[in-house]
Amino acid sequence: MKKAPPVPGLAVATGTPHPSIKGKKVNKAWLHDHINDPYVKLASREGYRARAAYKLKEIDEVFGLVKPGQLVVDLGCTPGAWSQYLRRRMSPHGAAVGGLNGTIIGLDLLAMEPIEGVHFIHGDFREADVLAQLETALAGRQADLVVSDMAPNLSGISSVDAARIEYLVELAIEFAQNHMKPEGTLVAKVFHGGSYNDVVQRFKAAFMAVKPFKPKASRDRSSETFILGIGLKWQPAAGLGQPVKP
Repeated sequence: MKKAPPVPGLAVATGTPHPSIKGKKVNKAWLHDHINDPYVKLASREGYRARAAYKLKEIDEVFGLVKPGQLVVDLGCTPGAWSQYLRRRMSPHGAAVGGLNGTIIGLDLLAMEPIEGVHFIHGDFREADVLAQLETALAGRQADLVVSDMAPNLSGISSVDAARIEYLVELAIEFAQNHMKPEGTLVAKVFHGGSYNDVVQRFKAAFMAVKPFKPKASRDRSSETFILGIGLKWQPAAGLGQPVKP
């Protein structure tokens, strides 16, 4: 994959950005909501590292994305809730440990505690050494499904944040074009705001079908939503932008 130019000040994070530590009242309100959040309680009971697992679970239940035997890549996987859900879905008995029917590869700039059966790669997939690790893990195969919970640390400056969000979506789309089967699906987190329409257009330029979806597990006040890109229109690896027949 060609290394994309950096966006000044970009720092990738996973999940919805938390309120600033400076706003004590905001933090108290967020903490109160978090403690009383039914998905937080459910995640604790069911052994998920974050409530985000239920976002992917709902997307999967609606669109039927995850199937045993697949190769799935989880971009921005830390702390690991999405990889945990994938691991359970691809287990013959839905278990968190034991047999696994398929391959799960997680990548993140941040470290992640190991998850049994998940091949974690720590680093930036635009870098040559990390890309080499990915190529080794793929072993000549292409992903059936790519999921991305990547999100920037938001600055509060709309034009800057729009550029950061759009940039991460571009990375996810480019990754899918290089490493996903033509009939595969990309699921990526996006945010409503100044860049949303441009992001949707980028998806439409890259995929046969584009479907936005906001899970119930995504908080009402959050501007996040998810876009599914189904079926690639073209892949660079197939001939530098030559169309891929549906």
